[in-house]
Amino acid sequence: MEKILIKGSPKLEGRVRISGAKNAALPILAACILGTEDIYLEEVPDLADIQVMLEVLKSLGVKVKSQGEGRYIINAKDLSGYQIPYELMSKMRASFLVMGPLLARMGRTENSLPGGCSIGSRPIDYHLKGFKALGATVEEDFGNISAYADQLRGNRIYLDFPSVGATENIMMAACLAQGETLIENAAKEPEIVDLSNFLRKMGARITGAGTSNIKIEGVKELAGARHATIPDRIEAGTFMVAAAITGGDVLVENVISNHISPVIAKLKEAGCQVTEDGSTVRVQAQDPLRPIDIKTLPYPGFPTDLQAQFISLMTQCKGTNVAIETVFENRFMHVDELIKMGAEIKIDGRSAIVTGGKKLQGAKVKATDLRAGAALILAGLVAEGTTELSEIYHIDRGYEHIEDKFRGLGALIERQED
Repeated sequence: MEKILIKGSPKLEGRVRISGAKNAALPILAACILGTEDIYLEEVPDLADIQVMLEVLKSLGVKVKSQGEGRYIINAKDLSGYQIPYELMSKMRASFLVMGPLLARMGRTENSLPGGCSIGSRPIDYHLKGFKALGATVEEDFGNISAYADQLRGNRIYLDFPSVGATENIMMAACLAQGETLIENAAKEPEIVDLSNFLRKMGARITGAGTSNIKIEGVKELAGARHATIPDRIEAGTFMVAAAITGGDVLVENVISNHISPVIAKLKEAGCQVTEDGSTVRVQAQDPLRPIDIKTLPYPGFPTDLQAQFISLMTQCKGTNVAIETVFENRFMHVDELIKMGAEIKIDGRSAIVTGGKKLQGAKVKATDLRAGAALILAGLVAEGTTELSEIYHIDRGYEHIEDKFRGLGALIERQED
């Protein structure tokens, strides 16, 4: 087991380049199943979750060749499997995203229930509802799910909640369905748009991605493509918060500022100077930080994946701060860890009330999930003494070389064997 040690650090300064988005790369890798020619991908982050997805593809007969530095050649022409090994499904929730492409390409798929971070209920009902609407027969048996169809047929599908995963899965399945599919109340996230752009390069006919209504006109087959994944807006937000919490001055490179508008707005509310210039965003912190309130919502609202990092920031914003979590009901597990470091936080239902301005103390804490791990690193940067962070495998699922990037900005952080 490994751990990360974070010492109270000076103001972070310098520049950091953001990697390709994990949440865009994963569905794009799943979508490679639909193609019958070489697919060239770039800006694929080097993460544990990405490696799991690549192993999933290999287990299904897909050829995967690494070109180094986030570049891969993938060919699913000889796709031969439709069952995903349990040990891979249990490691990562996003592995369920291959179900739609397999159903479309093979006419059959068998999976166990997916794993991932325990941040709350993330039902797959929306996915299955979509497959059924496309004409598939879905069977569930003691945690195993199978679906099959001789030919998927387009349909009108309304999602009760704009689920990102369900939107992606249904969109991929519909690409090879007969006729037209309309997904209503679809998710609008940038990762949905990136997946749509990739599928269109392969020959799919999709319109409306990024809006509530996505229309897919089925085609007989998809070919190859070249595509670079969009930058990771959550990683960008994390380093922007790092600049703010340490009173620093950081230039964040390789970002699409429109994707992080809520983050920019809230950092400005806290008193930071935020300058957008093309593909870069500069954050210059001002002292003292002002208290802020956030409320997580589906895109284009404030991202739930940055709630934990902002709660760490709130501990340094003098006064009363409030974070309301509306997306996941179990996403305050990091709060207990922050309290160990001296944070004053009270939970009231889906709200966290943070009394900011108190000095944090280094402590032994654990990453309860991916984003909680990032939040605890941020807290450790401004805590007195040393913070020892365990269970960091969560962090490796979503951040590429995180300690190297922080060290490049002057942070006192290192990884050690426990």
